[in-house]
Amino acid sequence: MEPRPDPRFFRTVLLLHICWLWSGQGLSVRFTNQQLLYVIKGHDLILQAQIELLDGEHVVKVTWDHVAKTSGTSSTLAEFPRKASDGRVTLEQQGATLKMRGYQAADAGVYTVTVTERSGQRRSARRTVQEYLAVHHVSVMVNVSHSVLHCMEAWGTEPSFTWLHEKAAVTEKVGRVSADGTSLDVSGTFCGHFTCVVSNKLGHSSATYTAEACESSSRSTTAVVVFLLLILTLMAASLAFILWRRRRHGYNRRERLRESYEEPL
Repeated sequence: MEPRPDPRFFRTVLLLHICWLWSGQGLSVRFTNQQLLYVIKGHDLILQAQIELLDGEHVVKVTWDHVAKTSGTSSTLAEFPRKASDGRVTLEQQGATLKMRGYQAADAGVYTVTVTERSGQRRSARRTVQEYLAVHHVSVMVNVSHSVLHCMEAWGTEPSFTWLHEKAAVTEKVGRVSADGTSLDVSGTFCGHFTCVVSNKLGHSSATYTAEACESSSRSTTAVVVFLLLILTLMAASLAFILWRRRRHGYNRRERLRESYEEPL
């Protein structure tokens, strides 16, 4: 009967195999921020990759490639240790950082950095870049039955929404703004001018919804003052009329008394 293999032997072999695989996985490259990157037209584009190596490993080549968003054309922008292929593009930190001067709309797309280690290992990382766009075509829609206003914007990057009522910031007395700022639930009187202002780094744009005119407090005060003045005028006129009647009655009485005295005996 043949002896059965020791299970510990297989575990040891498996562990050694894993360690061997891990030793060949030392090279890694990544971008710290994986989110979409927006760049303002005319500004500089800066992409910085993090390259990690094990002891004894050495980078022999770093390549930056670009796939255009509009045309889908792929091109190599720069390589390390060779010089950049375009005067607009430079590499720093041994190829880990790419800088592009005067970013344009055609530069939008996917940027890929590929790092090659001396043993032949290759690792890549990608980052999507788009142009930072200004705010355009702001509009306000209204749900009159629910007293809710909705603000919309076409394609601006990172839009920020602000609401005004009669050119003043909206307070809780006027209504409640949604968490993203796009809606205003009017809790007060649904009247006057409601303005939505949308802004970002490149400027702002606005749209206004006009409801029925609000009664002005000053107008109400003026009406009260006019009413009081009218009452006072009527009271003064009545008092003057009463005094005039009394005076006239007294004058006529004196006239009658004088005539009776003047009659001959």
